[in-house]
Parts: sequence; structure tokens; C-alpha cells
Amino acid sequence: MTKPYVALLRGINVGGKHSVPMKLLATMFNDAGCENVQTYIQSGNVVFSAPTAVVAKLPAAISQAIQKQLGHEVPVVIRTADQMKNVIAGNPFAERKDFSDFSHVVFFSGRFSPTNIQQLDPKRSPGDEFQCRECEVYLWLPNGAGRTKLNSTYLDKTLAGTGTQRNWRTVVKLDQMLSELKSI
Repeated sequence: MTKPYVALLRGINVGGKHSVPMKLLATMFNDAGCENVQTYIQSGNVVFSAPTAVVAKLPAAISQAIQKQLGHEVPVVIRTADQMKNVIAGNPFAERKDFSDFSHVVFFSGRFSPTNIQQLDPKRSPGDEFQCRECEVYLWLPNGAGRTKLNSTYLDKTLAGTGTQRNWRTVVKLDQMLSELKSI
């Protein structure tokens, strides 16, 4: 039985680096055993359905395919439709004015250790805020994502993992796409 999922690829098609054509990416997912493959914008968002056994091997398979064909090392993070619903429901900044303009989510492939979370410095980027929940870091970035010191390098190093960031509008759109796929 297949279920809907979203794959979030890190660092592709950003600033002219690590170019991955979306048509090729969709083909890679189809070749890996996925169905109903849809990409969203150029930053590495793929909604698809697949059996659990395929999904278990998918991050490594897609990373290896991109490495082999394009020469880029690209981490892949997977979420189920239910997990995306929980991400949306769990946004600690949802009650703030204009939250969709300043809210971002960094998706990690695994849970954080409490020790690593405690190492995050709440004063590192004045005006910006963060909250960790399960495998995500919610960011409030009123000064802009390009200006924050709560960047991927800092979060990856401090939390001992690899994350990929999406703005709130993208998170909501991916959730909508997953809901539509669930009804097929």
C-alpha cells in the first residue's frame, strides 16, 4: 500500500549552485519506485506516494542518484502527510501578526538530543527566535532569512544533524499537495 510523502532536498538550485532540473528529479523518484510524483518550485520539494519499503531506502537512493548524475551531495529529508499536518499544527509562532511572512521551519532527519538543544544560543541573532520540536526547528525571522545568524551551518553544527529550511508558505503549499494526493 502506498502513502503520500514529501521529500525535502537541501541546497539545490540556490544561488546558481547544485543545479538539479525538476524533470530529472521527478524521473529519479519514479525510477526509485515512487508514484504520483510532483515537484514544487525549484528548491527541491517533491510530493509523491510510495510503499513504506521504498521510502525507507529513498533518501540514500536519491542522494546517490544525484551524486552519480550531477556530482552534488544532496541530503534528503522525508515527511509523511500526517507529520506535515503536525508541523503546521505545532507552529509556536502561528498567533503572531504576519506570522506567515516571518515563520520558517528547518526539517531534520532525526530527533535532537536535549544536550544539543541546550547549546543553541537564544541571543545569537537579536530579534530572531527559535523553538525545537521533535525533528524540526521553528524559526521566527523578522529581520529576514538572509540576515539571520540562526543559519543552516549554525543549526547543523549545534544540533549535530543536517536540516533543510522552508518558509511557511512553502510548508503550507506542500501540506495542501499532500492532502490532494491523499484523496487520489
